[in-house]
Order: sequence, then structure tokens, then C-alpha cells
Amino acid sequence: MEHVQGTDAGTLLAGRYRLGDVLGRGGMGKVWRAEDEVLHRTVAVKELTAGLYVAEADRAVLHARTQKEARAAARITHPGVVTVHDVIEYDNRPWIVMQYVDGPSLADATKESGEIEPREAARIGLHVLSALRAAHDAGVLHRDVKPGNVLLARDGQVLLTDFGIAAIEGDSTITRTGELVGSIDYLAPERVRGGDPGPASDLWSLGATLYTAVEGSSPFRRTSPISTMQAVVTEEPPPPLHGGALAPVITALLRKDPADRPSAQETERMLLDAMEGRRPRAAQAHVPTQRVSGDDLRDYCSTPDGSTARLPQSQPQWQSPPPVVPYASAPNARRGPGRWRTVLLVVAVAALIGGAAGLVAMKAEGGGATSGGSAGPAPSASGDRTDGPTERDDEPVSNEVPDGWKRITAPEGFSLAVPEGWERLTGSEQIDYTPDGGAHSLRISLDPQPDFDNSYAHMRSIEKDLSVRLPAYDRLTLEENVFRDRSGSRWEFTWVESKDHPGPRHGIDQMYFAEAGGPEYALYMTGPEADQAETRRIFETMLRSWEPPEQMG
Repeated sequence: MEHVQGTDAGTLLAGRYRLGDVLGRGGMGKVWRAEDEVLHRTVAVKELTAGLYVAEADRAVLHARTQKEARAAARITHPGVVTVHDVIEYDNRPWIVMQYVDGPSLADATKESGEIEPREAARIGLHVLSALRAAHDAGVLHRDVKPGNVLLARDGQVLLTDFGIAAIEGDSTITRTGELVGSIDYLAPERVRGGDPGPASDLWSLGATLYTAVEGSSPFRRTSPISTMQAVVTEEPPPPLHGGALAPVITALLRKDPADRPSAQETERMLLDAMEGRRPRAAQAHVPTQRVSGDDLRDYCSTPDGSTARLPQSQPQWQSPPPVVPYASAPNARRGPGRWRTVLLVVAVAALIGGAAGLVAMKAEGGGATSGGSAGPAPSASGDRTDGPTERDDEPVSNEVPDGWKRITAPEGFSLAVPEGWERLTGSEQIDYTPDGGAHSLRISLDPQPDFDNSYAHMRSIEKDLSVRLPAYDRLTLEENVFRDRSGSRWEFTWVESKDHPGPRHGIDQMYFAEAGGPEYALYMTGPEADQAETRRIFETMLRSWEPPEQMG
């Protein structure tokens, strides 16, 4: 039994609530399991322990907060909000009698398992979102959404609790000017900056909560409150590597500007998609890629499997990051009248989601590094640049289509040959061709206005980030070459993927500038390491058949 300032297990409150064991505690108070001896039911009783150790004036504020919590929760009628049964006075302090939930909090569940499976996290998020929508409809902001306030009943029910710092429209604020209440690493940036919170602030906290659920750690927690607040306001979270289809939803909810976040209705649709294992396509509208430079913060882009990755500041606007390779459409890319409708680029950063390897350029699965006309010994990831361009990839264009192949002219204007059975991947915002859902695939990508002077510098920039993100990354070769009489570069590498297509993987990427200053093309393939010889053969044949659009502007 635990003794706190004269309150013991066994204490009878208001002549009916018999305290049992302690269920949990926080900075403001503790929660007891209790028996209602009048109605013969188990309840949860929240004790305001903070009031025992503060001055009288502060105690009055804390008591007012408790009363406000009860009023806020009482205004919300929803099965996903913990019901408040009663508010009583004991030991000169208010106590809240609430619905008892038989099950752990999301925080406890995450600590126990390390991480929550993305589809289950999406299901939990849907329940929390439903409760928040009911609260917002009642004019109540929660303002402290975090894993510890999400309760997981053993029957599968999910409930939101602790409206202790909730704000009711029309009520005067209880907190002092400049005082921050709530768990700092789950506070929306606008709250940390002192702005007025709104429903979007609760949605940001939901995004941070879901990040913690799938990753097992808070995205912004640092070593001190000040550094944590700074991270919330100025830093992007690391990519949610285990987020799967939920990752782009989390990224969308964690946008710094409330206006850039999805609405509750949009979030609901995206969470439904993620819960069913589908990539939420609507999330892309809320995570646009942007040109970054100087001290600008990195942004995120989504990828075909729903994962996301952070782009280095040197990356161009069209790059897109995460597992399985990335190119994302760039809605705000600069285009001329003749430019491709959707600007795609060889993605430069690859992140791992759930351990999946994010590739680097287009999404094609491909070739080996040592068969056919491969280069000699491969330098290490930190090896020096090969002296001078090589010409082994500068083979003439071939309009001849081998047996078992077909020539495709894409709507974007380019043409190339692919094996029979390879089709454009439907439902993808990238230009991908695959015979098997992506286990082997080819990606075509373009940047009309590259930010680099040459493709070799671009590749090195990509590799710098990718080499620390891909499990067991190993560079086989990365060198300048000449492709179609133009300056180009070639990169081959291996890594181990653990998500969509688990096992050793092999990637090969040819990039080149069609003319000085751009456009820049990227032709990329990826596939199982065991198939490297066959994939290289396919890649080389595809390269010989490649014909870019006749006009780019």
C-alpha cells in the first residue's frame, strides 16, 4: 500500500469511493483504482497531488483547473472519451471520479512492445480522432494529447482521457501569461511560440503520439525542456522508419504551420486507408516538396509505399525520400509550356520505414554490379572519385526491340523498351515499370532545372545521406561517365531491405544532363541481389533503347 499525505489505499472518499491501488501518476496528480460502494462498480479517481506542495494562490489555480477538466469532459458525449462521474472534495482538494478503463495506456503499451504495428496504430488514431472531433464540436480543445492520455481497453476500445488543461470556448484562461502546460514534446509549434491553439493543434499532438507509437520514442524529446521546445518549433522529426502506410499521415499532421495540416475529416480518410494497409494518397497534398537552401529546414516527401524521408538541405525540390526509392511529384516545381506535367526526380534520399530500405533514384529493381560490362573494383562508400569519365555506358541508341520485349512511348514523351509482362505501376505518382509489384522495377525520373552542376555531384550528395540510412549499405561503384555524348554518372550499390521486398537488394542508377544546366534524367533499376546478372542485362538493354522527350520546353 502507498501512503501520500494522509491518503492511503483503503481511504473512503465522500462516504462511497474506497481507494485501491495506484494506476498511474504524473506531474499534476495520480490516479487510483477505487470501488464505488453505492453503485458497486470499479471507478478511477484522480487525485490532485500537486496542490499539496504549492502556495495557496497556486493551489487555487490548480483546483480551478480540476473543476475545468470535469466541466470540459462532461460537455463531451462520446464513447471514446472517458466519462466523468463525479467531482468531490477531500482533504481540502478536489478529486475527479471517472470511468475505469481495464487496460494500459498507449505509453505503457509502447514501452512494453517497443513499437505498435502501423495498422493497429492507425486504428488507435481513428478512435482518438473521433473523440477529438466530438470535443471540438463541443467547443473543447484537449491540448494535452499524448500516449499517456490514450487508454487501450482490453476489449479493443480506445479512450481519450485527462482534459485537465482543456480550453472551453468562452472561458477565461486559467493559466498565467506565458505559462506552458502539457507535455512539451507533444505541444504543437504554435503553442510553444505562444500562439492561440485550435483544433489543428490537437491534430499535431495526435501526429506526435502516433509517431511515438510506431517508433517507440518521442520525435522531439531532447535533453532539456528548452532544447525540446526548440526542436518542436525548428526541427523536422526523423523519418518514421516503422510507419508503413501510416508514415505520410504522421508527416502531414506534423507540419509546422497549422494551415498546412489536414483537416479532421481528411485525417480520418487517411487513417482509414492506413488501417487497411493502403497508402493514403491524399497525404501527398500536405507534404509538398520544396526547394531548400541556406538555413531552410529540410522537408519530407512521401513514397509509393507510404513511407517518408527527410531531404538534405542540398537536395532539389523534386526529390522525394523513403523506402523503396523515391521520386515524388513536385506540385510547385517550375515548369515551362513544354515540360512534363508531373516533374519527377531521381530521389536522393532514402529512408527506411519499418526497416525497409529507401532507395535512391527511381523505383526500379535491378541489376548486379559485377556481370556484363561492369567497372573494376568498387570503391568504398567514402572512396575517392574515379579519375576522369568512363565511356562504358555511352552506347548508341538502339531502336531494335529484342525478342520478348516491347517499346513503350509514355504520356510524358519519352520512349524505351521493356520486357514483355512489365507494365507501368498503376496508382503511383512515380513513373515505375514492374512485372511483379515492385520486387523488380524500373523508374524513370527527370529534373528540368537541377540544383547541381553535374550529375556526379548530385549522386555524391544523395549517397552521403543514403549511406547512413540504408541497412548494410555498400557502394559497388560511383563514378563519372559519358552517356549519349553527355556528362553523366553511374552508381551501383547494395543494401538489405526488411519491409516490402525483404532480403539483399541491388540498385543501379544512370544519371545524365541532357545539356549544360539541365534537364537531368535518372534511369534506375533495383531487384534482388540474387538476380543481379539478369537485372543488369535488362538495365543495359533499356539504356540502349532510351529516347528522351524531343522537347522539354
